[in-house]
Amino acid sequence: MRRKDKQINDPHELVSIIRSATVCRIGFSRNDVPYIVPVNYGYQDNCLYFHSAPEGRKIDIIRQNNRVCFEMETDVEVVESESPCKWSTKYRSVIGYGKAAFVEDSEQKKMAMDIIVAHYGAAKHDYPVNQIGKLAIIRIEIESMTGKTSGF
Repeated sequence: MRRKDKQINDPHELVSIIRSATVCRIGFSRNDVPYIVPVNYGYQDNCLYFHSAPEGRKIDIIRQNNRVCFEMETDVEVVESESPCKWSTKYRSVIGYGKAAFVEDSEQKKMAMDIIVAHYGAAKHDYPVNQIGKLAIIRIEIESMTGKTSGF
């Protein structure tokens, strides 16, 4: 990271950002063509979870290349100045890398859904078997991540 003064090194602060953010952007790549998707997500034990329809572009890409990048931010605020060239943005962010894998077991899918809905403040649910069967649940095992803060 170029600006070491903005780097977040504390793993607890990185997890705090992950737990506070509401949207995770996941970057995929196929044939050197990037593809970024914002998703609802959950975090537990150094893994991100998100759900999807069982078919589509991101599913096809994961099957070919399971290496992903992710980004999330929180506490974002534009800071105005007298000159537009001196405007800035306050934020705390995390960027990371990992490997995506499909969760196949129905009980593990339910656990992943509980992790996702808990991230947004909802209680555990009873998920009908036919609904769980129609979902693709993707787990990203985080291999590395860095954080950055500005304006705090």
